[in-house]
Amino acid sequence: MNGTTPQQQKKNVLIVSAHPDPRSLNASLTAFAAGHLRAAGHEVQVSDLYAMKWKATVDADDFPDHPGDRRLAVMAASEQATLAGRLTPDVAAEQEKVRWADAVILQFPMWWFSAPAILKGWIDRVFTAGFGYGLSVPPPYSEGILGGRRALVSVTAGARETSFSDRGIHGELADVLYPLQHGLFWFTGMAPVDPFVVYDANELPAERAEAAQRAYARRLDGLFTDAPVPFRTLTGGDYDHDMRLLPGKETPGASGLALHSRPRP
Repeated sequence: MNGTTPQQQKKNVLIVSAHPDPRSLNASLTAFAAGHLRAAGHEVQVSDLYAMKWKATVDADDFPDHPGDRRLAVMAASEQATLAGRLTPDVAAEQEKVRWADAVILQFPMWWFSAPAILKGWIDRVFTAGFGYGLSVPPPYSEGILGGRRALVSVTAGARETSFSDRGIHGELADVLYPLQHGLFWFTGMAPVDPFVVYDANELPAERAEAAQRAYARRLDGLFTDAPVPFRTLTGGDYDHDMRLLPGKETPGASGLALHSRPRP
């Protein structure tokens, strides 16, 4: 042991940023996070998807060896290309960043209750079969192929915080972000922490922007030490062979998507 605490140990962090305007709040949060993490001694890489002109659609061009006269079965084609080292250079480069990273941060504005299309396209193209999931890798919803990594969603929302509450008209934020937190991160083995959110983001006076940065700094400081969301593992005895939660395993009072999280300590 070198005597350092977990907070002091150098880690590698990948920030994937998705906003078309470099003057945006999301761009400023990306720059703030990168600077704060570097000041703490961590290594940081940033994938600015709009600046990179990232191709957002999966198509046959992603798989150079796929015969043009055959139907494109995306999972099979992506796994074959992944295992053969024959993905396009842009996808291969992003996969290397994910492999390098001890934590992945997604920074984006919430558009239509989801991530911008360019970020969804990064997910679709980068998390290929054989890399993030597939028959030849560990089972999903467990310490899978990307296990050991932390993950954080940092999102801006134009709506007020109360509208994403238990009785809010938009639904609980945990449910809105479930496709990313559970369906991307936990599915591939990464351990997500609770998301960081800036609400009322369309009108953000200077004092609120400064408060948001201070709050974000605290979240970044706990990226590797805060308890992750306690999602259940597929292989931990909570589910049957049909991937259904077994009777009696649910947390008292839980329903819907909350069934798939264990009680918090």
